[in-house]
Amino acid sequence: MHHFATLAELESLVGQEIGVSHWTDVDQPRIDLFAKATGDHQWIHVDPERAAQGPFGTTIAHGLLTLSLLPELYYSAFAIDESRMGVNYGFNRVRFTAPVPVGSRLRARFKLLAYEPIDGGAQLTIQATIEREGADKPVCVAESLTRRFA
Repeated sequence: MHHFATLAELESLVGQEIGVSHWTDVDQPRIDLFAKATGDHQWIHVDPERAAQGPFGTTIAHGLLTLSLLPELYYSAFAIDESRMGVNYGFNRVRFTAPVPVGSRLRARFKLLAYEPIDGGAQLTIQATIEREGADKPVCVAESLTRRFA
């Protein structure tokens, strides 16, 4: 994990990678819990027998489940010591570029695209590239907007 003492320290890092997360597992119980929470019970996610005959040969994680892992991945990649609070502000762009088969391990690389001072803190535009262990292509690329307050 990379530690930054202050928000201002990030301003000079625009265009650079600011952290890489730990690996996290995407197992069937996690997929099933996400389906229950969202009401998305499509068979490619929750029916292993049917999914075995489908295009991926197994169940796959919901794209939105992959995206929802960002907070966990952020917290393991970098910390800003003076930041007392951070809030999601939105996304400029999200693409699900490859499936996430059950049993995958994912991690994210975070690149700071923009730093904008705001009252009491800064708005950060961060490109999150979520990788699947052993795959050549990322599974998700998202441009996230977060507001951090000192």
